[in-house]
Amino acid sequence: MAPSTLTVPEMSCEACRTTIAGALEALPGVVAVGVDLDRRLVLVEHDARLTAPDRLATAVEDQGYELAVRAVP
Repeated sequence: MAPSTLTVPEMSCEACRTTIAGALEALPGVVAVGVDLDRRLVLVEHDARLTAPDRLATAVEDQGYELAVRAVP
């Protein structure tokens, strides 16, 4: 499993958390999503062979949120 961290500056409420977590959890290979609203961070544990980190970023952007840094390790 690979951890990826996404910074989502616009994420500020429970609805944001639910929307973003749901979009990420729907991707193949994602096993856990943790959202820290105070720090505006999303930590995703995933199988990079099934879902590349870049796809995680796209899933968040597809929900209408911008990432602080588009490049995801």
